[in-house]
Amino acid sequence: MRSIRLTRALSRARHAAIGAAIGGAIGGFISKNAASTGGALGAFAGATIGETRVTARSRIDQVKERRNPEQAEQ
Repeated sequence: MRSIRLTRALSRARHAAIGAAIGGAIGGFISKNAASTGGALGAFAGATIGETRVTARSRIDQVKERRNPEQAEQ
């Protein structure tokens, strides 16, 4: 099983990259400066979403494990 810290870091990185690509593409329709700003804001938003998703998923898994330890391992 992967550690939660590693999973969280990978999720942040993946979502930040996706957010930067989307933000940069949208900003690119306006100007070069807007593309740079859009990429930065998209990366920030993506990293925040990635952090939230992993944290929520780990909490859900903890609750499942407490309720039924045998079934949570599957």
